[in-house]
Amino acid sequence: MIEVVTIDGPSGSGKSTASKLIAKKLGYNYLDTGAMYRAFALIVLEKGFEYNKSKYVKLLRNFEVEFKTRNNNQRVYCEERDITEAIRMPDVSMWASTLSKEKEVRDRMFVLQRKIGENGKIVAEGRDMGTVVFKDAFAKFFLNASLEVRAERRWKELKEKGINQSLQDVINDIQKRDEQDTHRDIAPLKPAEDALIIDTSELTLDEVVSKIYENVIQKLKVWKS
Repeated sequence: MIEVVTIDGPSGSGKSTASKLIAKKLGYNYLDTGAMYRAFALIVLEKGFEYNKSKYVKLLRNFEVEFKTRNNNQRVYCEERDITEAIRMPDVSMWASTLSKEKEVRDRMFVLQRKIGENGKIVAEGRDMGTVVFKDAFAKFFLNASLEVRAERRWKELKEKGINQSLQDVINDIQKRDEQDTHRDIAPLKPAEDALIIDTSELTLDEVVSKIYENVIQKLKVWKS
């Protein structure tokens, strides 16, 4: 086992915010693996390579993404550029899901993610952290919520960032992404067999974080005893 906590789940389940808070409480680093796929999707879109697999696969050879902390907030950098806001646009999110179905893309991300996690003490958030990338993690979680709740959370998040999108469009986007993520041949979105599944639909953020934190502490005591 390695000292890694994995938190997987679909868009809008609350895993990003919960993961950040858990990492802070534990004194671990936070690994936003979804941002890595989004970063690659952004570069592919900017270069106009989204429909040319041979071209975007070549980009993978030198693709790197870096996380830096600025004013207590984690920022995402690629090619020495801060792309934190740019990767949250709806079209980037959709292409990140589309590209994540490709074996070459997942293989490159796997290498980068394992490298980041090799020293342990990280909270890895994503869609296949517990099932593929960190199968040897000592604590695994899978967060979920109803489609309606997840869509409203995402809609409010976009609205706060000045992105105008109707709630119905957000629902449609999430449904499409759920379909892509759960039915892809490679590393489909699903809970790890040993993950604690938490439905966040009716829970406050504090309740979610408390459940995860208490479980992690218990597992740490057993693992290190």
